[in-house]
Amino acid sequence: MSDEHTMTTAAPKSPAPVPGATGFDHSLLDRLLAGSSLPDWAVKLRRDAVDRLDTLSLPGRGEENWMRTDLRMFQPRVWVSAAERPATSGKAIPAGLLESATQGAAAVAGTVAFGGRIASLDGHMVRDELDPALASQGIVFGAPERILAEHGERLRSRWFSAVDGGADWFAAMHAAFHRAGAVLWVPAGVKLTAPLHVLSAITPGGLDTSHVLVVLDEGAEATVLTETVGGGESGSDGGFHCGATEIVVGRKASLRMVNLQNWSRGVWHFARQRAAVEAGGRLQWTLAALGSRLSQVQQDVALVGRGADAQVNGVMFTEARQQLVYNTLQHHMAPGCHSDLLYKGALQDRSRLVWRGMIKVDKAAQKTDGYQRNDTLMLSREARSDSIPGLEIEADDVRCTHGATSGRVDEEQIFYAQARGLTADEAARLVVAGFFQQVFDRITIPPVREALSAAIGGRIRRVS
Repeated sequence: MSDEHTMTTAAPKSPAPVPGATGFDHSLLDRLLAGSSLPDWAVKLRRDAVDRLDTLSLPGRGEENWMRTDLRMFQPRVWVSAAERPATSGKAIPAGLLESATQGAAAVAGTVAFGGRIASLDGHMVRDELDPALASQGIVFGAPERILAEHGERLRSRWFSAVDGGADWFAAMHAAFHRAGAVLWVPAGVKLTAPLHVLSAITPGGLDTSHVLVVLDEGAEATVLTETVGGGESGSDGGFHCGATEIVVGRKASLRMVNLQNWSRGVWHFARQRAAVEAGGRLQWTLAALGSRLSQVQQDVALVGRGADAQVNGVMFTEARQQLVYNTLQHHMAPGCHSDLLYKGALQDRSRLVWRGMIKVDKAAQKTDGYQRNDTLMLSREARSDSIPGLEIEADDVRCTHGATSGRVDEEQIFYAQARGLTADEAARLVVAGFFQQVFDRITIPPVREALSAAIGGRIRRVS
């Protein structure tokens, strides 16, 4: 006779919130808003977000999207003083990887690199430019506070319409304390030929809470490059980014969007990114992650109109003790839509990469065609990757597939390359370049493709 006992362990719960305990409170918001030109409705959104923030604790490992994210060393109160850091006069703005590559390509071709540029440093705007010829076509592009002051009623229905400002502590913190970023509104039928560029930079120990809103009206076309740079290296003051991106692609509009996370390796990076694609609209969204100490990103695409199309490309490279966690959602809400997601990541040293992807198909979204794939390549025995694809389908006439692979570099490939005169490092670069080629081929902006390839190639060391 046996005596069996079953023991269940409850998922750890987040500690009960203490209003204002983190220092991100109404008093801080009042100081930051002093002299602000924001419309009343935008200020109210911020104050409501602080109220929501007071009810929340940091996400715990009992929450599905956070169970593989280690926040034990993250202390919100450390960053309160950074929120009030004054503008640094005379400080040079670091050049962005995509910025430099695009300017170089334009110089060779004899074309204009950008139709407009925005840059911020530690949450303070330092560049806000738009070609007057584009402004004359009705294009709105600039720093959020200025744009909201000038076009508040026009933007009211769009501002924080795509991302949920109360989803968790980081979302509420961003909704209350966002500064800098960019707003783009392209009128119906207007087609931009030169890309727009948005750079968010911080100094060591700095805070960035930038918010990006992109709206394309019916039949409009645009290319937007956003990137981050700066902060402290691992073991230093680092930095803290808590941002969001909202995208609305109108009927039969077309957007090429690039987000490059290229912080120094001491920066905490938290972001919510969501796009809504309307009927007949097309979105090509490329996300690249090379930097940070820890990243936790939620990237969602909602296909809300018949025939909407979205291609999502992910390029990731980790080293040292970096940890990157990416949660993706392809939400099919309307019939006849197509989504295609391909994420590829390579890891070396003791780094970790987590991808959790979901294709969700609503009952009304018949004739859906959805695909997602995640491939990871480990260059070290101590690296670790987790790939978790998923499907949630309520419609009955769909085609949805998913897949994930994870493996190490084939030592025979390295040996073969070395036998033909390559060093071990050169052989590793060759193999990794081949691994990423599939996703690079999907990126239709040559300077972006070449910049990412060169950046990854420069970080690869021999396989261990």
